[in-house]
Amino acid sequence: MLRKDQSRPFRVATGSTADPAEIARFNAMAEEWWKPDGAFKLVHAFNDARVEHISERLAALFGRPAAQTRPLSGMKIIDVGCGPGLVSESLSFQGAEVLGIDAAERNVAVAQQHARLTGAPVAYRHALPDECGDLAGTFDVVISLEVVEHVADRPQFLAALTRLLKPGGVLVIGTLNRTLHSYIKAIIGAEYILGWLPKGTHDWRKFVRPDELAAEIAVHGLEVIERNGVEFHMLTSRWTIGPNLSINYLQFHRHMRSH
Repeated sequence: MLRKDQSRPFRVATGSTADPAEIARFNAMAEEWWKPDGAFKLVHAFNDARVEHISERLAALFGRPAAQTRPLSGMKIIDVGCGPGLVSESLSFQGAEVLGIDAAERNVAVAQQHARLTGAPVAYRHALPDECGDLAGTFDVVISLEVVEHVADRPQFLAALTRLLKPGGVLVIGTLNRTLHSYIKAIIGAEYILGWLPKGTHDWRKFVRPDELAAEIAVHGLEVIERNGVEFHMLTSRWTIGPNLSINYLQFHRHMRSH
């Protein structure tokens, strides 16, 4: 059983997957995340759409009735790069035993504080996935959303994620595709025109195409089982899940071999 508070001292080690500049950026934004009408109002809607889809698909993949109140009961999930806990909390309320980890210390503190306010049954740890050797082969599901485009060493980061999975487990990656469309909408539009995110949040060169991601994860014995796009519709101000992978996408991978 994961304890409610699993935080521990953290330093960015030489050769780590962490990028110190990215950690500083997300530490600075930590206080804004849970404000419902704050700077990340649309990010909350974005997360709601993704969490609903992820929950439905995990229930289906693990043979759980989607209609039940707590469809993720009994699943052990780690949310890598959990930020202030938006996804971790939602999954914990659906019955999963959730551990959220993050490289930004302030994010973890904000997540812990919010969980105390809501009573969310979620644990947090201030750590990188490559610092979690004690948890190798522990989780049914490893989730990492909007993180791979910020790490210093993506292959090392992905290797660390796969080590956390049980044989037969599912890895869910959410990230940005490296396309002209994503550059226009996710950087020029979201950061510079609409101001949905602080300027400089993303580096388009670090975006990853779905097939590139699949190939980098396949070397660890995982296969892509499904992928979907996450798209914002300006006319309705709604996020939907569908076939368009050109900007944001979710990619599910299954561990096909034992450790």
